[in-house]
Amino acid sequence: MFIQTIDNTQPGHKGSSRKYLPPLIIAVAFVLGIYPSKAQAQVVGDLEVNIPFQFQAGNAKLPAGEYRIHVVGDSNLTEMRISAADDSTSTFFQVTETEAKSAPTKSELIFNKYGDQYFLAKLFEEGSASGSEAIESRAEKAVSQQTMQAEEHVPAHRRVQGN
Repeated sequence: MFIQTIDNTQPGHKGSSRKYLPPLIIAVAFVLGIYPSKAQAQVVGDLEVNIPFQFQAGNAKLPAGEYRIHVVGDSNLTEMRISAADDSTSTFFQVTETEAKSAPTKSELIFNKYGDQYFLAKLFEEGSASGSEAIESRAEKAVSQQTMQAEEHVPAHRRVQGN
């Protein structure tokens, strides 16, 4: 029985795996460079906001009032929870990443307005053009087909932990 060993460490060896190392390093660096920015691009902190009108978030109708909004921890930035400051009501809603034309100077929520009905549409944190966009609910789809849309911007602020 004859066993042949190949020394892959010799330069120029046709079976050498070293020639694949530089492109592999570049590819890994590229993926790692993009992934954290995408993961951090959406609204990830807690926001507090006073919403002066009744509105819909996801499939729930919520009254005017003070609310806290945050990403659900294990949702991979695709689900958020909005809850009344007094915890009397809350709901979950699905989001995707979105981009503003320019970074807002203040954190804000943007609502789609159809007649006198408001639907939570987008959320942006101060200084970041990347934000979160609420997935359109069935109710909003139905209303949007019958009524002209406008936007309502409501300022928000980052929640200071411990409050």
